[in-house]
Parts: sequence; structure tokens; C-alpha cells
Amino acid sequence: MHVLLIHQAFASPKEAGGTRHFEFAEYLVKHGHRFTIVASDLSYLSGKRVVSHEGLVARQDLQGVQVLRAYIYPSLHRGFVWRTISFFSFMFTSVLAAMQAGNVDVIMGTSPPIFQAFSAWLVSVLRRRPFLLEVRDLWPEFAIDMGVLRNPLLIRMSRWLEGFLYARAAHIIVNSPAYRDYLTDKNIPDQKISLIPNGVDPTMFHPDDDGQAVRQEFGLEGNYLVTYAGALGLANDIPTILRAADRLRQYETIHFLLVGDGKERRSLEIMAQTLSLPNVTFAGSRSKLEMPAFLAASDACVATLKDIPMFRTTYPNKVFDYMAAGRPTILGIDGVIRQVVETAQGGVFVPPGDDAALAHAVLYLAGHPREGKTMGQQARAYVQVHFNRVDQAHAFAQLAETLVVPRK
Repeated sequence: MHVLLIHQAFASPKEAGGTRHFEFAEYLVKHGHRFTIVASDLSYLSGKRVVSHEGLVARQDLQGVQVLRAYIYPSLHRGFVWRTISFFSFMFTSVLAAMQAGNVDVIMGTSPPIFQAFSAWLVSVLRRRPFLLEVRDLWPEFAIDMGVLRNPLLIRMSRWLEGFLYARAAHIIVNSPAYRDYLTDKNIPDQKISLIPNGVDPTMFHPDDDGQAVRQEFGLEGNYLVTYAGALGLANDIPTILRAADRLRQYETIHFLLVGDGKERRSLEIMAQTLSLPNVTFAGSRSKLEMPAFLAASDACVATLKDIPMFRTTYPNKVFDYMAAGRPTILGIDGVIRQVVETAQGGVFVPPGDDAALAHAVLYLAGHPREGKTMGQQARAYVQVHFNRVDQAHAFAQLAETLVVPRK
């Protein structure tokens, strides 16, 4: 079986970002299948080139996984219109790249952005192969709730495209149980939907490590370290973390480490400078291979999103990493991910956007380190059983095999 995935923001372990698809691909390759990924030649987080090349497509081999890096117009971080132009450029070049992948059996699109899912559908038509659609975020609903998408005509067109893809997919994967409910409310048959949730490879993380190298790098020895690891975007509500840090400035041993990049990074650094925060460090973008060391250096980890109803449906990747690393999560996100953390007894929930509650939770955990350690141990034990990436990759492989159509 040969699976072709079109995914603009694909990240390998040597890059920053979620590596769900690489881990799926690696699993399939180890079990005798082929997996090709058509990805952007730009980092989705930093906007910088991942590879240098001539022409529209560059080839990479990542441990047997073939990656075709398609050219994208470099305007991801220049506002909504330019960002859309960048998405459209990949929509066209990804089709050209996909036609160079050789014989394939299943063509998979993933959303957001939804334009790349349209490319996958088009390639499936041209190749006469089944189209598998993965829904990772509820686009355009997230964009509408955040106020990013306001034009009534664009909203109607986006919802039409969303419905178009749902109708034409041979099968749909969702990574959160709330997304299944969303789709069935849109009259998508339940048997057409499979839940393969976000999760983690627990073997990547080593809870007993102390992360001293990271602490030494940033001069944070002896501090109670609270880490945020992920995108620095508008949705991630990092200002709430900075305001919590401001409230805790008198506690000299409590420090916040922000690991990541994104289009809001510069404005967040300016905010931290304006508040003269002595207890916040921006570590920049780090690869997935470096994340175990950063989380090992942490005493607690924090995850936040804006207080928007649709965000209650999400399973953020970072939370599963925190849990696998055996660190307590301070969770400023309500909804389905709260259910996971609370069922695992793996952290503390605070209302989204409430910097006072976030500061109080940090102060509590800093004063009760044994309780925090127990939370981390419980969190890791829970994801090992319920959100293990190996089990999810196996489920993905089985699903993909059911879609393969014999060649005539």
C-alpha cells in the first residue's frame, strides 16, 4: 500500500511542530508500506525555508518516508490576504508535486488549511484513487469564531467548500471526539467517520531526566520552571501567560519559559518588554527532538487558548507531550481536553483567559512539588494506555488498507 498525504505544515522530528503524520508514516514504512508526503518548503511557524532548491519541488528521504517539498509563496506572516495567497500557491504546486509521487493507493488531505484538502481531492480525481480526509481543526468555524473570517460571502464560500469535501471523501478521520459530533450534526453518516485522536509516543520522553542542560543554557538553575511549548499565534492566548507572570514577579524563583515561534512572537516580546518582566524567557523555535529535554527541565507546563466556544472541541498536541513527559499541566482550555486531564488527574484546570487563576495555580504547584510530581506520573500512565501513538498508527494503517481499490 502506498499512501500519499498533502500537508502544507508537515514537520519532521528535526523541525518544530507536531509530528503525528511523520509517526504514522514511519509506522507504515516499518510494516512494509510506502508513504509519501507533499509538504511546503517553508516552516509554518517561522515562515523560513526548510530546504533550498531549484524549481518547484525538492525531494527528501526521511528514514524511508518520501517527502516532496513544494514551493510556496513566502507570505505566511504578512496578514490575512497575503497568507491566503500563500495558501493558494501551495494548493497549485502541491498538485504538481503529487503527480510526481509514483503509483499511489490512497490520497489523504488534511485540514486546516482547507485549500490543501481540496488539492488532495483533485489529485484523487486525477489519479482515480480514494480520497481520505482528515479534520484536525473545524475550519472555517474556528476562523469565524475568532473574527478572522468576517466577510459573509467568504464565509458562505468556505462552508460550501467544507461541505463539498465532506461529501466527496471516501472516509473522514477526526482527531477529537467533539469533531465527530460536529460532522454528524451536518448529516455525515457516522460509519463514514473514524476517530484517531491526537496523542503521543511516550518513548520519546523520559520523566526521570532533570533537564539540567536546558536550565544551564538559560541560566535557570534553582528556579521553579513553568514551560509553554507550541505556536505563538493569535489563538494561543499567550498574553494571559504574560499577565500571570506579571502577577508573580515578586516570586524570584518562579520563571516562565516560552518555547516556540509564530506570527505573534514579536508582539509578545514587545509586551514582555513593556511590562519589564524579569521572569519570562523566549527560547525560540525548537525541534521535536529537542522537546524532551525542555519538558524534562520543567516543573510544570501550561497550555492556553482563547476563550472561544469552538476551542472546547480541540485536543492540543502539546498537552499530550506534557503528560507523556510526566509533568503536571496547568490547563487554560475548557472542553474535551479538560476531560482528559481531569480523568487522568494530571493537572490543574483554570478558566481560559483568567491570568489571576493561572498565577494562583502556578503558585500552588510551586508550593506543593510532591503533589505536582504525582499529577505528572498519573498523566503519563494515562496517555500510555489511552493516547499511545503506536496504537493510533496501527489504527490508521488498518483504516487506510480498507480504502485500497484493486488496480484494473
